[in-house]
Amino acid sequence: MTKTTKPKSGTEIFVPLNKLKKSPRNVRKMPHTPAEVEALAASIEANGMLQNFVVEPERNDAGRETGCYLVTIGEGRRLAQLLRAKRRQITKAEPIRCVLDTGHDAQEISLAENIIRTAMHPADEYEAFASLHNDKGMAAADIAARFGVTPAVVRQRLKLAAVSPMLLQAYRADELTLEQVMAFTLTDDHARQEEVWQGLGWDKGAYAIRRALTEGQVPSGDRRARFVGAEDYTEAGGVIVRDLFDADNGGYFADAALLDRLVLRKLEREAEGVRAEGWAWVLVAPEFDHRATSDMRRVHPDAPEIAAEVQAQIDKLLEELEQLSAAAEGDELTAETEARMNELDAAIEALKGQPVYDPADIAAGGAFVSLGYDGGLRIERGFIRKADEPPAPVASGEAGEGEAEPDNHAETSTTLPDRLVAQLTAQRTMALREAVATRPDVAFLAVVHVLVASTFYVGTRVSCLDITARSAFLSGYAPGIDESPEGRACSDRQAELAFGLPESMQDLWEALQALPQERLMRLLAHCAALTIDSVVRSGGNLSAPLKHAEKLAEAVSLDMAAHWQPTAANYLWQVTKAAILEAVREGVSEQAAQQLVELKKPAMAEAAERLLADKRWLPKLLRLPQRGADANCAAA
Repeated sequence: MTKTTKPKSGTEIFVPLNKLKKSPRNVRKMPHTPAEVEALAASIEANGMLQNFVVEPERNDAGRETGCYLVTIGEGRRLAQLLRAKRRQITKAEPIRCVLDTGHDAQEISLAENIIRTAMHPADEYEAFASLHNDKGMAAADIAARFGVTPAVVRQRLKLAAVSPMLLQAYRADELTLEQVMAFTLTDDHARQEEVWQGLGWDKGAYAIRRALTEGQVPSGDRRARFVGAEDYTEAGGVIVRDLFDADNGGYFADAALLDRLVLRKLEREAEGVRAEGWAWVLVAPEFDHRATSDMRRVHPDAPEIAAEVQAQIDKLLEELEQLSAAAEGDELTAETEARMNELDAAIEALKGQPVYDPADIAAGGAFVSLGYDGGLRIERGFIRKADEPPAPVASGEAGEGEAEPDNHAETSTTLPDRLVAQLTAQRTMALREAVATRPDVAFLAVVHVLVASTFYVGTRVSCLDITARSAFLSGYAPGIDESPEGRACSDRQAELAFGLPESMQDLWEALQALPQERLMRLLAHCAALTIDSVVRSGGNLSAPLKHAEKLAEAVSLDMAAHWQPTAANYLWQVTKAAILEAVREGVSEQAAQQLVELKKPAMAEAAERLLADKRWLPKLLRLPQRGADANCAAA
């Protein structure tokens, strides 16, 4: 009988895949990720096994060999081969080439295999991928399949390989970070890449590189780009510079002038629909200028009349909506309940119909079509110029004719001397003052009346209260402020509160008397807010108003840092270098400020903008005295 000779340590053997097991003495305890196993399987499928397994026989508790082998080196490849077997690319008993090692400590050689090796530099990997693509003609999808990665990853590596060889060598020498190399992929022009790198000052971060490479271009998040859209822009011949390392991959619109023309063209197309509504005029401009409407009267649409049968349907839907709300009170809404409530809201609004403008107002008035703050369309309707105002009706002097109220004081101009008229009306004014002083409710209504008349109407004085509501046009001091979130909120609130007010200012007093207190309070708050003016003008002495503005800010707990933060455009470019450094010193740290000292002012301002982002730093002019460290926001 022939005796089987056991292979010696160091011998190459073939072991069926289903006889290979994970070694408990493998020092690598962190499991391989599915992506790592996938990549190894793809590599083995494409190129075969490049390295043998190192194995030792498995023994039972009695020390006898079980016929299986423990994988000391190559656990990841074992998992990859099992994945291939699962996919039926090989059999479960596929012979796997291994090296038997019983002469060394399994744990030690596992440790050596994982530690004593030099990883390939990423730049070498990028260039190797580029060689497969450029020299061997392999598509990104083919490369991805052979190395177990996605085509997007391959395209990113090919893009990195296209960076200037000088910059890649600097990356190998640890003079650049991967993030900086990624920023350079915005252009394939090596000369431009090198010019930007050499021209940067102290701030050589990825943000600064991207900013320099995209100077004059429009980021995809800009409202103009969102309004036009990438498809229409590219169809017009525009080029979008894509950033493969941007999660959104929106890129940059390279031709800003073309984009501006497309914005106006699209606004004009949208304006055609507004003109079709019958307005006397429609003005188109990228920015809505509130100053252009200062001497115009604005009219608002009225709710359409609702038939009795339609109102009955609305009431039935409202009843169901109230029942659902009451049933869910105190509990979290289920998805089904929330969906039903949304359906009911939509159905109620559809039954109510859209508010409609008076045809006479449309015939005399106009609209503005502009770009919204968020990249949408902004349409402001219902403005009537003074020159287009209809002539005031002439009341007939004959009894029973016309609609004008009789003038109880007509006799004053013909039968009483001017001095006596003034004397009598002075007596009446004093009495009226005393009477109103004892009726706070009427005084409140009178103040609301005069403020609403000044805020929502254009015309002559209709109140006997000598109160004038003036509103400073802030866009003259801060361009674009009307399109800020706060500016849009103010405009939307104006339109909301105007809804339901009478067309004629002469009918305002009676209309206000019929409104609930909550509505009157909202009107008062809105009108009063519009009169706030704490703008410091050149040569003006506003110490008292500014102190009051601080007290008012304290009363409403104004958090100015939630509304404003310093940028190069809105602050840093406009102050001295010393002021920039002081801002960084207060908002970030002394060390951060010192790093900017040698920069020229433009670079210093832009670097400071990034450093101060989200640090809640405010200039002293915007700080509230009682906020202390929170207002100064000197970051630790």
